[in-house]
Amino acid sequence: MPKSQSDAPLDGAVQDISSNYKWYVLIMLTIMYTFNFIDRQILVILQEPIKAELGLSDTQLGLLTGLAFAALYVTLGIPIARYADLNNRKNVVAVSLAVWSAMTVLCGRAMNFTQLFMARIGVGIGEAGGSPPAHSIISDYFPPEKRATALSIYSTGIYIGIFLGYIVGGVIAKYYGWRVAFYAMGIPGVLFALWIYFTIKEPIKGQMDLQPIDTTANDSGSRDNDPKLREVISNLLGKKTFIYAALAAGFHTFTSYGVGNFLPSFLQRVHDIDIATAAIVLGLTTGAGGFIGTFLGGYIADKLRDRDMRWYLWVPLIAGFLNIIPSLILFLTENGQLAMIMTFFTGSLTAFFLGPTIAVTHSLVGPKMRAFASAILFFILNLIGLGFGPLVVGLVSDALIPTYGDESLRYAFLTTLIAATISMVFTFLAAKNYKKDLAEATLS
Repeated sequence: MPKSQSDAPLDGAVQDISSNYKWYVLIMLTIMYTFNFIDRQILVILQEPIKAELGLSDTQLGLLTGLAFAALYVTLGIPIARYADLNNRKNVVAVSLAVWSAMTVLCGRAMNFTQLFMARIGVGIGEAGGSPPAHSIISDYFPPEKRATALSIYSTGIYIGIFLGYIVGGVIAKYYGWRVAFYAMGIPGVLFALWIYFTIKEPIKGQMDLQPIDTTANDSGSRDNDPKLREVISNLLGKKTFIYAALAAGFHTFTSYGVGNFLPSFLQRVHDIDIATAAIVLGLTTGAGGFIGTFLGGYIADKLRDRDMRWYLWVPLIAGFLNIIPSLILFLTENGQLAMIMTFFTGSLTAFFLGPTIAVTHSLVGPKMRAFASAILFFILNLIGLGFGPLVVGLVSDALIPTYGDESLRYAFLTTLIAATISMVFTFLAAKNYKKDLAEATLS
């Protein structure tokens, strides 16, 4: 792709960009992330009519919403992020958005499980280049003391995407069919990729950090000072905080994806709620609740950081404990209305972790390592959570069908509480090591 005018390194100019522009960039990247989750999660609300038409099992649905997407998403994210750290991150984001949106359109053309599986792999390939470069760009527009808030605002794209994907996708599916829903969600993303490419400027790496700025990484000049791949990996894996926080995030998302990806089916099967109503309710409850929780997680952690930096980990730990009661009510109640109300609280409390976890990760590495660090974090997070959460829940549900019938999902959900407990243990261990690792971090 040829360079646009906005691809220029803008060595001094980028530092003079107005406060309004950095918020514009954050909003545009948040919209990009909204498309990311619309296209990732729309299959979740459509899976019952897809299951009926294509004759799929819960295990196959778990593969389509989890491992099929996650397989290449988590592996390609690492080399793409490494490329982004050393090149123009904005271009990587724009191309990735165009690819995953086009593959979403192809999902609507699938005639069997294999074709849909391959199209979902394509969505994962495209989305591999989305978040890590975006995280890095945001960290170069916002200073450390505001970074968790900015990253949390960006992460609200998850729940805006779920909100729009559920409601718009569910309503379209009811009146026009599930294939049209894929078209309606995918085509606008291709067009928005062009908007990203022509309107966002690549910032200087490290311009918001208290260290000398090396602008050579933004042009075609020498890169002798760029950190080597082995240095980046050694830096990350040498920090117990990062290892524990990444594992905590993985088991946390095992629970959130394992439950969340089957919630529409749960409401339709167990509580006899039609697809459009389930879509609207879940869009409002998990979408709005997740939006609020994601923002509050980063905002509260930023506010408390001056008292103790470990609040970046204590905030999601406390939210995890508080989430146990509404989760149990959601899984076990016979009252459909109460179950729908509980999805707001579980959606909100589940979302507290992401902004602070990314901020902790970025605080342990230098600016030329951040996209790669995010990719490693997301590799672990999504391999455990997205890759295996829906798959395990689907397998358990299928195994319990002979005993519990349509109620099998209720008991499959209960198994995710084991993963939630493991997540809280790892979060506690990460907080225990954070001060030491932060003091020893070499931010170059």
